[in-house]
Amino acid sequence: MNLVARTDFTDGKPRPYTASAASGGILFLCGQVPVGEDGAVDADIAGQVRQVFDNMEAVLKNAGSSLSHLLKLTVFLADLDEFDAYNAAYLTRLSGHPLPPRTTVQVARFRGEKRIEIDAVAAVAA
Repeated sequence: MNLVARTDFTDGKPRPYTASAASGGILFLCGQVPVGEDGAVDADIAGQVRQVFDNMEAVLKNAGSSLSHLLKLTVFLADLDEFDAYNAAYLTRLSGHPLPPRTTVQVARFRGEKRIEIDAVAAVAA
């Protein structure tokens, strides 16, 4: 296994955190949360979905992959009643890319204002 990307946090707090790891042409991304580089979290689910995919796209690009190479997503929502709004933002953000298989589940809670987290598997050059 090759560790692809380690993340440095702007707040200086050490964490045992690896953004992605690759093996045999498959890239595994850790859960992406809707926190911008400035630490801000959008108030609505559509904004949070956009931020998650912006973050995911940055990790994929750093590892030599892209949203077009997504193979599987697992989506964690704080409230399944927000599924329709999440799904609309999801479809907009992945417009022009193949839609990967996905699983969406509701979770009990997130830290802070976060209402979504998505982890992913993607193809990458071996």
